[in-house]
Amino acid sequence: MKINNVFIWLKQKPRIAFFMCLPLILMVACLIIYPFFYSIFLATLNKAETKFVGLANFLFLFKRETFWLVVQQSIFFALVAVFFKALIGFIAAHSINELPSKGQRKWRGMLLIPWVIPPALSTLGWWWLFEPTYSALNWVLEKLSVDAIPWLSETFWARFSIILVNIWVGAPFFLIMYLAALKSIPEDLYEAASIDGANYWQKLFFITLPMMKNIISITILFSIIVTFANFDIVRVLTRGGPIDTTHLFATYAFRVGIESGDIPLGAAVSLFMFPVLAVLSFIILRNVRKRTNEV
Repeated sequence: MKINNVFIWLKQKPRIAFFMCLPLILMVACLIIYPFFYSIFLATLNKAETKFVGLANFLFLFKRETFWLVVQQSIFFALVAVFFKALIGFIAAHSINELPSKGQRKWRGMLLIPWVIPPALSTLGWWWLFEPTYSALNWVLEKLSVDAIPWLSETFWARFSIILVNIWVGAPFFLIMYLAALKSIPEDLYEAASIDGANYWQKLFFITLPMMKNIISITILFSIIVTFANFDIVRVLTRGGPIDTTHLFATYAFRVGIESGDIPLGAAVSLFMFPVLAVLSFIILRNVRKRTNEV
């Protein structure tokens, strides 16, 4: 009887759902939750990890000009890169959506290639294009009688190069998300708007964008989180140079924690992203939930 009761208890849908999700829950706990709390613990220790120092590592960072430069660069990098990824992704998705169904598949496949290739591998290709000695871009400029550009050795061009590569890698993600959202908009709305005399721009601003608000918000949030934590592109192209002017949180944490041997200080740098992204996530998700409840 007890065995039968156990089977009956296990057959209930909520418990079945829980056990099916259990492997994922354990994976998240092992790879995300535990490292997060362990990072908090590390950030409260001294460099030798032998003494509790509380918030001393954070206070030390707040007094360093390099750290605030990293904060400014990370925010600027995320805002500019995400804006252009969202804009290019939307334009590309809308253009593909306007094509006949038979012609859409090849364009989707080609435009997704930058996103499918591992970022570190594709960034190596970009490094070859930018590298001053063998730069393919400067070779083209030379043929056009234009002075060579120091892509990775001057602050402005180094930042431009990193943002350009990030846009190239990330725009296809916006493309596929926005294309899926466009496919979900009922054609009846556009037909009704056409009957009422609406033009292309009126359909875009009063039908397409309002229907895509939630997916746009979620996609931008996800991209901001990934862009803030970007490591491969900066590490491969500039390693944070010239003179720390292209460091982001992830690369600066690696420089301080791993290369300089101060693990607690590196943990403090990486944790600084959390409150910023947590507040941003709360605001965006609250607006998404509010719009969903209104519908």
